[in-house]
Amino acid sequence: MSTEVKSKEKVQMDPAYIIKLTVTLFVTCVIVAACLGGVNAVTAEKIAAINWEKTVEAMKAVVADPENTTFSDALPLTDDMTAAAGSVTLDSVYEAQVNGQTAGYAIKVVSSGSQGKIEMMVGVDAEGTVTGVSIVKNPETSGIGSKVMTNMPTANGIGVLSQFEGKSAADGTLTVGANVDAISGATVSTRGVTSGVNAALAVAGVLG
Repeated sequence: MSTEVKSKEKVQMDPAYIIKLTVTLFVTCVIVAACLGGVNAVTAEKIAAINWEKTVEAMKAVVADPENTTFSDALPLTDDMTAAAGSVTLDSVYEAQVNGQTAGYAIKVVSSGSQGKIEMMVGVDAEGTVTGVSIVKNPETSGIGSKVMTNMPTANGIGVLSQFEGKSAADGTLTVGANVDAISGATVSTRGVTSGVNAALAVAGVLG
């Protein structure tokens, strides 16, 4: 074996060389992790701001006085609130305020549609009356279930989402075919929204 090969093997197996290599790799990992952490912190803050803007937009769409209404941060969800929502997932609840006074709540729920989960925001005023329904996200079929999501009018000429405005616990459980009209061909999607509104009204009832 040549002297050159022996020398190379000696360097590769030298403990000092291994320690130096290990320290170099460790320092490099620390620097990369710090850089990624810094980027993530900046990005996370921007993403949070964008998500809040979208949330406020959805909340303003369901309150009676969007221009003068402000919203609290998400309220803590209690066991009573989640229980009231039943089979519908309670995502978040925000207090709506006008001139510093509680004017109601914006309640985000997730119900089941024909093709998956329907995320929706429901506005309920201080008297427990629905002030609006806004669809945040949905997977419903284009041209069928999407008609419900975009508030197309039912046979009576009222938007399928708009028909919930003015409804309250006094109307009893909202049911398609009884006190709720469905879009033709999109009954399941309409039922999904109806379930979400029923859940929101129940949660608002717990809040008082």
